Amino acid sequence: MESVLKPMDAEQLRENAHKMVDFIADYYKTIENFPVLSQVQPGYLRELLPDSAPTHPEPLQHIFDDIQAKILPGVTHWQSPNFFGYYPSNSSIAGFLGEMMSAGLNVVGFSWITSPAATELEMIVLDWFGKMLKLPEEFLSAGKGGGVIQGSASEAVLVVLLAARDKILRRVGKNSLEKLVLYASDQTHSALQKACQIGGIHPENCRLLRTDSSTDYALSPNVLNEAISDDVTSGLIPFFLCATVGTTSSTAVDPLLELGKIAKSNEMWFHVDAAYAGSACICPEYRHYIDGVEEADSFNTNAHKWFLTNFDCSVLWIKDRNALIQALSTNPEFLKNKASQANLVVDYKDWQIPLGRRFRSLKLWMVMRLYGLENLQSYIRNHINLAKHFEELVAQDPRFEIVTPRLFSLVCFRLLPPHNDETCATKLNHGLLDAVNSTGKIFASHTVLSGKYLLRLAVGAPLTEERHVNAAWKLLQDEASALLATL
Repeated sequence: MESVLKPMDAEQLRENAHKMVDFIADYYKTIENFPVLSQVQPGYLRELLPDSAPTHPEPLQHIFDDIQAKILPGVTHWQSPNFFGYYPSNSSIAGFLGEMMSAGLNVVGFSWITSPAATELEMIVLDWFGKMLKLPEEFLSAGKGGGVIQGSASEAVLVVLLAARDKILRRVGKNSLEKLVLYASDQTHSALQKACQIGGIHPENCRLLRTDSSTDYALSPNVLNEAISDDVTSGLIPFFLCATVGTTSSTAVDPLLELGKIAKSNEMWFHVDAAYAGSACICPEYRHYIDGVEEADSFNTNAHKWFLTNFDCSVLWIKDRNALIQALSTNPEFLKNKASQANLVVDYKDWQIPLGRRFRSLKLWMVMRLYGLENLQSYIRNHINLAKHFEELVAQDPRFEIVTPRLFSLVCFRLLPPHNDETCATKLNHGLLDAVNSTGKIFASHTVLSGKYLLRLAVGAPLTEERHVNAAWKLLQDEASALLATL
């Protein structure tokens, strides 16, 4: 019986955790050997694993063997230095250590009394982060606002939309829900539309305003003003504006200051979604991209994208915490306690959708302490410089076109069709993307802007170096040559 793994035994934990760390460290040493994009077919794993759980315990080594042979082939390796798809999703040693500590303590910190340190560390660390970004003091915990860690930017925009909805309905009457109108650009993340569905905002009242190349796909204040004026004339009630700093398609940046003033003059909630690009604003030379954030009611960035903090850790700041609490608070008898009843503490259960929450601030705290601000800035600058290098390579090849100005660490480009034949451009670039991704050597993704099918190369994996960017470009050139030769 001594060899049986107990639910919790300190020495067994020590022995097995060492083996797990060794396995993960070996994975990172060999990560470049794996195809970046998983090459398996749908349903592959059901053919490899039993159809029921084991009756008797199995050795850890057998599980490692199965991970190596059966699980890793079905993994798309987001931390590979050759991963250039979607957006960064950083891991780091500091993030791992914080995650281990969080798992080890395994607190469920929904209210202050359930683990005071979990609440208070989160408040402190998000104040640190807010100061790195030079956010207005109203977003810090000393005043009426503060920060909270959500699971994702989707959760962040949902909770502030609910707060904004309830705030306006208290003013105009709860029967006015069908008149509420929300505004954003057509480049805004689809999470906003899902938030509308959940929050009961009528789909026809979700105004995703058209953008184009004339504004580099940023939301035009003139277009917004016109839409609001038309809606007010029709008897509708503008209540929410979402601006983006770093859109998913092209990292476009909406003009926060102008949009914020429009929101204020129309008594609308103004939310800024900086999920991808917000982290870059800890660098003084990029801070101007969030100028105007002082007009916002809420601001969100994902530390789990480009801040070396492994998923999930989406950071939301709000100027008026009571707006969240009024929309999301419940207070059943079994959760009542002296500190909460006396309003002496923050209970984060009232700032989010679920009751339960993990001790996520530990990993953010460790990232900030083990790397420090200067190293975090250098990390982001390095990715931006690598993206600039890739952009220069693309610009030198007349067969390719850079379609939008590079912002941050994303380059949007395409292979030009022969004889400027736009009818075959989509097919050509779709074929190029499939060709490079099917090699397993890199993974890139795509978008469509103004009807043009574009390839996206986002630099942001923690292990990416210039040699990986050069190799990605050579692969793209080689596959482009092979594809053009068939035309």
